[in-house]
Amino acid sequence: MLKGVLTVGGWTMVSRVLGFARDMLIAAVLGAGPMADAFFVALKLPNLFRRLFGEGAFNAAFVPAFAGTLAVQGPQAARQLAERMAALMTLWLSLLVVLGILAMPQLMTVLAPGFADDPAKFQLAVELTRITFPYLLLICLTALVSGVLNGLDRFAAAAAAPVFFNLLSMAALIGLTPFVATPAHALAWGVTASGAVQLGLVLWACARAGMPLHVLRLPSLAPEVRQVLKRMIPGIIGAGVTQLNLAIDVIIASLLPAGAVSYLYYADRVGQLPLGVIGAAIGTAMLPLLSRQVRSGESLSAHRTMNRAMEMSLLLCLPAAAGQAAAAWPIVSVLFQRGAFGAEEAAMTAAALSAYAIGLPAYVLVKVYAPGFFARGDTATPVKVGFAAVALNLALNLLLTQWLSHVGVALATAISAWFNAGMLGLLLNRRGQMILDRRLRRRIPRLLLAAALMTVTILGLEQVLFPAPGLLRFAALAVLVGAGIAVYFAAAQLLGAVDLREVKGLLRRRRKQPVAAAPAD
Repeated sequence: MLKGVLTVGGWTMVSRVLGFARDMLIAAVLGAGPMADAFFVALKLPNLFRRLFGEGAFNAAFVPAFAGTLAVQGPQAARQLAERMAALMTLWLSLLVVLGILAMPQLMTVLAPGFADDPAKFQLAVELTRITFPYLLLICLTALVSGVLNGLDRFAAAAAAPVFFNLLSMAALIGLTPFVATPAHALAWGVTASGAVQLGLVLWACARAGMPLHVLRLPSLAPEVRQVLKRMIPGIIGAGVTQLNLAIDVIIASLLPAGAVSYLYYADRVGQLPLGVIGAAIGTAMLPLLSRQVRSGESLSAHRTMNRAMEMSLLLCLPAAAGQAAAAWPIVSVLFQRGAFGAEEAAMTAAALSAYAIGLPAYVLVKVYAPGFFARGDTATPVKVGFAAVALNLALNLLLTQWLSHVGVALATAISAWFNAGMLGLLLNRRGQMILDRRLRRRIPRLLLAAALMTVTILGLEQVLFPAPGLLRFAALAVLVGAGIAVYFAAAQLLGAVDLREVKGLLRRRRKQPVAAAPAD
């Protein structure tokens, strides 16, 4: 599993770094005003459907089915399942895209009701979302083909595909802006173009892996397809509860003063870095492995996989959460404060980032716990927990925004994420499907203490290093982050929360693996 985690995490890190470069460019050009708000809503809508239908519920149902079919019936049957699912997805998502484009004004009234008070902003959001909506179809097909690659234990191409989203977005903003109505229009066209490029990349990788897929064929509701759909429908809510919460955030934020949507977007982008690199990487690599272990009756191996995944997640996400909460203002000011994005926008975004950081470990733990249900074909339980988490998020949003404005939106999301993670973990434990071993019980409090020492270090150094002038801000942030990481891992080693020699040994064994065993993509 470590090999898959490092592959996915490495490429995700590249994508996130490029994503920061893209967001820095967007902040400098669009700032956090009405045009930025309209674009971020236009980006949020297809991404919401993508994460629900493409990466969330679909992968939760499809990857275990594909991996199991491949192990039991062989490559030909697995390929047939993938092509049938692709054909069905192409048909119904094409219909959804057409209906969405035609009904976009009505849809926008639901997603961003606050925009209706500003007709120009509302119309711009409708135009931009109509441009970006075909991205939904392209990226969901990309997720399907990526699921095939993950089921084949080939993670590189699927993890690298989002790099092109960032590259093409930046290229469109720089090169296309003089030829379209606004910079936001240029960004919207770049988003849709990136979907086509990402789909082409993973199809090419699948062909190289010996499983070329033909996604354009007549749909078929074969028994195995119906089984995937049966598991997928309830999983839309269970696997995508975080995205539903974020959709609620957008609805509530659109009712707040101008800029709230943008503050939350920029803060979420920073918070998504560890979530993508750690949570998505571990969840992606863990699901096919856990599915095989459950299917083969290897219960002890499945327990060990869950424990080591939790340990790895907490080891990496606790310092990320502590660092983001303690250094929110330096991070935001260095990344975004330039051009149209001023000091006030930086302060507002930093406050939201601190609130989001509280929920970061919970977001990652949900990524770890969810495969424990999905690998056993259970998508109904996360649905029930998901309904409760969404309801809690909505109630907290309505309550907290009265006093905390947009920060209340972020805090509500964090609290509901902890509720989601806590309930999933409790249910797995009660079923005997996740029992914390002695090693993990011993290391969790030590990791928490190491994170606390890191927080104290960052808060102290921040008083010395900031505010820093000009380009020295980048050096000051690098020192702040580097010192925090050094203190955390040194403390974790001294406290016995981690054995760095063990990690080094795992990495050395990975490097010594024969080339033939590595993914071909």
